[in-house]
Amino acid sequence: MTSRKPRTVLFRRRREQKTNYQSRLKLLKSDKARLVVRLTNKRIIAEIVKFEMAGDKVLFGTDSTALGKLGWNYSYKSYPAAYLLGLMLGKAVLKKGITEAILDTGFDTPLPKGRIYALLKGVLEGGLQVPHGEKDIFPSEDRISGKHISDYAVSLKDKTIHDKRFSGYIKKNASPEKITETFNKVKQKIMSEK
Repeated sequence: MTSRKPRTVLFRRRREQKTNYQSRLKLLKSDKARLVVRLTNKRIIAEIVKFEMAGDKVLFGTDSTALGKLGWNYSYKSYPAAYLLGLMLGKAVLKKGITEAILDTGFDTPLPKGRIYALLKGVLEGGLQVPHGEKDIFPSEDRISGKHISDYAVSLKDKTIHDKRFSGYIKKNASPEKITETFNKVKQKIMSEK
């Protein structure tokens, strides 16, 4: 006879790193809509989700590729794209009557001054109320507007290195030196939509 303790088998979604049931329970107890943010290798996904007994219901969802319709032809996973997506989401859900949500990042731990907080800043400036802690968690305005990208592109003296580093932008006919101008234009379009 063995005296070993039986091994506890975790739920399938927990084993697959898809659901953290402890944090999910805390979020559901608040009885508020959740701002679900997921970062992928090519884009950022943001949804407003409400819990129902039959399952979660997505009230509004979008991803950063929707910025392409507004003239954004740069990376869909950068700081400026995250902020613009949050701003677009915040403005859109206010029209649907949703005024408050709780941030849900799943297994991702948001880093201070990271892309998730750039998206959160856009959501807050769009008008949606999301509880958050300190004020110094948000990235700087230069990073949000993409100034760090344009400064780096200007600082590269060698054209071959420049073209290699920004080959994705060049394929889309986008100049990395003008990312801040494009950011401001897209932001104005989002703010002027009714």
